[in-house]
Amino acid sequence: MKTKVLLATLIFVLCAIDGICAGRGIVFQSLMMNNVHVNGGFWRQRLDVATGSTLPYCLAKCEETGRIRNFSIAAGLEKGEHSGAVFDDSDVARVIEGVACSLAVKPDKGLETNADEIIKKIVAAQESDGYLYTYGKRGALENRWVGLDWGHELFNMGHMMEAAISYYQVTGKRVLLDAMIKSADLICKTFNETGLQQPDGHEEIEIALVRLYRVTGDAKYLNQAKFFTDCRGRKNRKSARGVASLYGAYAQDHIPVVEQDKAVGHAVRAAYLYCAMADIAANTGDKAYEKAVDKIWDNVVGKQMYISGGIGSSWGLGEAFGGDYDLPNLTAYCETCGSIANAMWNYRMFLLHGDGKYMDVFERATLNASLSGVSLDGKSFFYANPPGSMRGSTRSGWNNVACCVTNVCRFLPSIPSYAYAIDSSSIYVNLFMASDASLKIGPEPIGIKQETDYPWDGTVNMTVTPEKTTKFALRVRIPGWAQNRPVPSDLYKYMDSSKEPVSLKVNGQPIPISIENNYAVIDRSWQKGDKVELVLPMPVRKVIADPLCKWDAGRVAIERGPLVYCVEGVDIPNKGVFSLVVPDDASLKPEYKKDLLGGVVVLRGKALEAFRAADGNSIEQKDQEITLIPSYAYSNRRKSPMAIWLARNKAAAQPIPTPSIANKAKITSSRGRGSVGSLCDQIIPNGMGLDATPSLTWWPRNGALEWVMYEFAKEETISKAKVYWFDDRPGGVRIPESWRILYKDGNDWKPVVNQQPYAVDLDKMIEVNFDQVKSSAIKFEIQSIKTHSSGAYELTVE
Repeated sequence: MKTKVLLATLIFVLCAIDGICAGRGIVFQSLMMNNVHVNGGFWRQRLDVATGSTLPYCLAKCEETGRIRNFSIAAGLEKGEHSGAVFDDSDVARVIEGVACSLAVKPDKGLETNADEIIKKIVAAQESDGYLYTYGKRGALENRWVGLDWGHELFNMGHMMEAAISYYQVTGKRVLLDAMIKSADLICKTFNETGLQQPDGHEEIEIALVRLYRVTGDAKYLNQAKFFTDCRGRKNRKSARGVASLYGAYAQDHIPVVEQDKAVGHAVRAAYLYCAMADIAANTGDKAYEKAVDKIWDNVVGKQMYISGGIGSSWGLGEAFGGDYDLPNLTAYCETCGSIANAMWNYRMFLLHGDGKYMDVFERATLNASLSGVSLDGKSFFYANPPGSMRGSTRSGWNNVACCVTNVCRFLPSIPSYAYAIDSSSIYVNLFMASDASLKIGPEPIGIKQETDYPWDGTVNMTVTPEKTTKFALRVRIPGWAQNRPVPSDLYKYMDSSKEPVSLKVNGQPIPISIENNYAVIDRSWQKGDKVELVLPMPVRKVIADPLCKWDAGRVAIERGPLVYCVEGVDIPNKGVFSLVVPDDASLKPEYKKDLLGGVVVLRGKALEAFRAADGNSIEQKDQEITLIPSYAYSNRRKSPMAIWLARNKAAAQPIPTPSIANKAKITSSRGRGSVGSLCDQIIPNGMGLDATPSLTWWPRNGALEWVMYEFAKEETISKAKVYWFDDRPGGVRIPESWRILYKDGNDWKPVVNQQPYAVDLDKMIEVNFDQVKSSAIKFEIQSIKTHSSGAYELTVE
């Protein structure tokens, strides 16, 4: 095992710097993002879309929406008023960073010239002392730093610093970098033990300051980053308005960071903080920071991460972590920004510890959760990425809150730079992609060529080309999924153990695999043209969740290699995705489809479809052919239901309902949330929680009179109603105050003569018989209580 000191000498390829900077033994070389050139395969396709479609789209939208004009207005180059939100400067910054990453992938003089012109406007908007914030009133010192909880001043400047660093690294141009050094100096003078002691509500400045330290070698920026993180959870701190109160757990500002041991609050804010904590631990050797960020990582990966690598389960808590094992599927938020932040955090954890398990999480979050956030054409985006959808979801274009769009713009073109890391005696192969890389071990140039069709195929051929014979260790990541471990925790596990071994050859000869920290170590003297062949078997695997994940009880997820698969409604027309049952012994076979979704490996096989029998109670099954696609490619054909977690048995399925007069009728209602079709789908809560049971609610309309109407193709004879009320206490929906049933008689609505009271009992199916009526329509009227709204799982007639 390598010692911590040696692990701390990892070289960060992504944040390459100019010159050499030391801190706790960490040594960084001039390794630019364009040291890894992707020349084919899966990632070349995605990079072409990111640079050729997403980036131009984002640049155009920044112009159209006035985000770039805001800098011109602030600089006095144009007349007008600021338009947009407090955080809009950060969108421009992320797009500039996306330009830098794109130029590393593919040089483009026109693109670079355009960026230079935008940078001129940004720099012109900067005030003489370094302050840069287009939303604020220029020159009004009394308005600075007064709204750090939500104002995003430091957040914006942090993103602009990152843009400046990346642009400098790729182009060598210092205009924006020098300007942002000026901003950083102002921040250092303003926020300190004798000045202001308040951090930004949304973490980001801390990451940027550490990167600035790496670029300049000036330790004051590293110290400033730590000062901001130390201020979190600090009582009686000084702000521009006097003594500031804490922001609370939502902003990870409830207790000092070194005392935190689980992920809480807004998921993106949290992951940005954890990035900074890992950076600070790596650069300062602070053991308290290292211990805290390790505990938080254990909590996220062991109790709060989706199978896709996404984080942040709760809409209701504000795009936030919901708590241990609280990982609902249909109601998940799982923001694209959160998935990207999770990947960024895990790369930093790798740099801190040198363990491949962190790159496993990086790869999972990138290939599954982050890529799903953008369409295959690169011009529409998901903000939320739930692992299931009853009615299907559709990506949208630019949004007034464009953080996910611009994060995709900067993150995807940067992927090649995460492929390798080096220390004084090793090269770490972290990601597999068809590429050519130019690295160095000490002064010795080393070329590595990868040839692979990963992630569709597990064979990776590498050609190592040192300029002269050089001794070093090539450390090749052996993914957890190839070691019978989907994630580095007990949160998810494979149902069966694969007996297909990983194989490794050097110059055609098999070699024993020696694994250290999840890397196969090949330590030898390398000569020009040496060949390495890695074969990672890719059987189809079935994943089950920890029993404490109630949302996944009785369900299975399907993986092949690093990819998580899903069933999409478009592939089983007129059938129910959630009625599918994938038995434990079901066989699924991979098949490459060149003309589907840009070229993907699908999984085909036989499953079962659960349906309710004619008696309306028992559940039967029949054979059903199924096709699964990589979950990142969902919703690129048409809107349709989707599920990653599939039932293992009929008890966990949502069976196709028995045909009835209700589900054959036209159903309408007063405006609500959910689907009116759920009211007669014959699915009621079964102990799996609200997330698993379709419903209709009228939240947030409190005290309203609501209605549901069934219109029949012909007059029907009806004498019974069934109701199962929805109540999400402590949420905003409660059982109603009262309700009644009416039938249509000519043009009039008349109440039925009910034989039982209109009950409002909780957690049970209520049946109300009434005198038989013959009618073309039936209406339910529901009176909500004054303080809450109403809702129902079932509200049907027979």
